[in-house]
Amino acid sequence: MRCPEHRLTPSFPLGGFTPLQSGALTDVAARLDASPQPVALAWLPYRSPAVVVVPGTSSPAHLRENIAAAGLRLPQDAVEELDGTGAA
Repeated sequence: MRCPEHRLTPSFPLGGFTPLQSGALTDVAARLDASPQPVALAWLPYRSPAVVVVPGTSSPAHLRENIAAAGLRLPQDAVEELDGTGAA
């Protein structure tokens, strides 16, 4: 559902990564001692200044991961590696 009045478009990018992107997320997460899902959430604002991350969760463990993602800062090399998978 789009909200044209506010130019909002919901999306579910964590369910849409290719195997190459998943591999890059796993590699970056390992270097940062994190899991791939928080890295993916932390990466979203780097992809566009118009992104607002509103994570959902199905368990207390996922909630803790989502909260951890808010404090995760990606180094420039990690952002460039993840951005490089965008065309994949």
